[in-house]
Amino acid sequence: MSRFFILNADDFGMTKTRNQAIFEGHKKGFLKSTSICVNGDAFEEAARDLIPQCPGLGVGVHLNIIEGKALRPGSSLTDGSGNFKPGFIRLLRSSGGKKFLQDVEDEFRAQIEKGLKYIKFDHADSHVHTHGIPNIFKIAAKLAKEYGLKGLRTQYEKRYTVPDTSKNLTPAFLVNRIKILLLNTFTLGNRKYLGNLKTNNLILGVGYTAMMNAQTVEYGLRNALKLQGDLVVEALFHPDSACQNGEYLIPFDRELETKIGGMGFTITNYGGL
Repeated sequence: MSRFFILNADDFGMTKTRNQAIFEGHKKGFLKSTSICVNGDAFEEAARDLIPQCPGLGVGVHLNIIEGKALRPGSSLTDGSGNFKPGFIRLLRSSGGKKFLQDVEDEFRAQIEKGLKYIKFDHADSHVHTHGIPNIFKIAAKLAKEYGLKGLRTQYEKRYTVPDTSKNLTPAFLVNRIKILLLNTFTLGNRKYLGNLKTNNLILGVGYTAMMNAQTVEYGLRNALKLQGDLVVEALFHPDSACQNGEYLIPFDRELETKIGGMGFTITNYGGL
């Protein structure tokens, strides 16, 4: 029985402070995986300056059709200024349209191809979980295979709580519980499109979005141990050196690292599966 744990820092390339947090988490901590926003304001710094210094860091493409500037403006995804129109529900409602889906594929393809000029991607995921929407997932899976990526994130989270009740009583947590139900339902149908792509059995970080810390990781993994058989658990988080809170501190917590190993998990990235 094998157990793998991927701690993935989302939003690499968004800002310089997020870049710095991820760079430090890899160099000084146990962070081995990240995903990069190719359309982010700090993408060039991340791709040209930082990633070459991190040969052990697995990098995925963080497909983004919900925030910032598009690489292909003038599509149904953008406003008159070339910015993505916000809203997960808007994307869900539009996801049956043929032109919309072609625009999604074209934008995803442009982001992957721009990133591949600098980076050998090992997986794909998305900003705000937009590739969990079934018709968008099909596109992400198709392109991941076409461009030779090894893995694609799925978003099934086994619900759990932590002893810090202040996290469990926030309005955001209650809203995220609804999002978990939606993404879990989508994931059960999406998995059939993976083919040979590697994926995670479980994800951590949906319910506790923006509230991740060592405790949420530990208790999420303990909850995962209730499942039988081989396990790949991915925890996503969003570290930022401008806000050195519990989320930022996760990869530096050596006690947590020891606990992860004690539960039988090997810390890796998609390239190591």
